Amino acid sequence: MNFERNVLSRVLAFSTAEVAQDLEAVFKVRREKTARALAKEFVELYEKCFPKAVAVIEAGIDDVLRYLCYPGSHYARIRTTNMLERLFEEVKRRTRVVGVFPNEVSAATLATDIALRSSEQWALKRYLTMGALEAVEKPNPQLWRH
Repeated sequence: MNFERNVLSRVLAFSTAEVAQDLEAVFKVRREKTARALAKEFVELYEKCFPKAVAVIEAGIDDVLRYLCYPGSHYARIRTTNMLERLFEEVKRRTRVVGVFPNEVSAATLATDIALRSSEQWALKRYLTMGALEAVEKPNPQLWRH
């Protein structure tokens, strides 16, 4: 996960494995309350040793744990940006073939076409079950900041 890499980039190399293990524990749980408690423990444990890493955690933990307010069956799909990264890879692959574009508009046109085709392909697949989403109470954005 990008967030984990961002935190670990602010940790000394000899401590990376230990810190990574403690950080992974935060994201392995399936309950928001437990994840927040583990994140708080992480902050208390490492705030003196790695203040920059802790600052990243404190700044981004609300956003990173947002997926926990959705049904458990959706966690694997919405907690990562794999779909978006795959789309960007496809745009890169297709634009490399062209090499040099005559102008910016032609590059944007190709990228838009690739995105639209990907969207059409995903429209035919069932990526998330909507029934599970409808059963979940809508989160109140005002409650996210603790």
